[in-house]
Amino acid sequence: MENFTPISSLIGGIILGLSATLLLMAGRIAGISGILSSLIPPQPGDALWRVLFIAGLILGAAAYPLFGGDMSFVTLNPYLLPDSAHYVLLIVAGLLVGGGTYIGAGCTSGHGICGLGRLSLRSFSAVMIFMAVAVITVFVMRVLVGG
Repeated sequence: MENFTPISSLIGGIILGLSATLLLMAGRIAGISGILSSLIPPQPGDALWRVLFIAGLILGAAAYPLFGGDMSFVTLNPYLLPDSAHYVLLIVAGLLVGGGTYIGAGCTSGHGICGLGRLSLRSFSAVMIFMAVAVITVFVMRVLVGG
């Protein structure tokens, strides 16, 4: 069951928009793939903010339940597969996302938040493709598979 929370969504969107704007004003893009890929190998004098950004993502997600966030929607085995198959699917999905990020020259956050904010035509095209694939995926999973 979906649970849309407009106030929380609005607050999260404002915080995300402000952080992306602050980074953009500093000449940086808040695309996760770019931030992470520039850590390997680290550039002199440029690694600290990238490490803090990634740490903030991880710590923010970890702290969510501590502040009353509902994690009941998280399941370890959504399709009732054996655990080994589930982990194989997670690895394959991660590799597909990484490959898509490389081919698309950026991730959804980079294109969707920062690229659209800069009125990038390439980012607009990427976001339209992301959305089309998302719609098709939901249709397949809900209607054809029955998930």
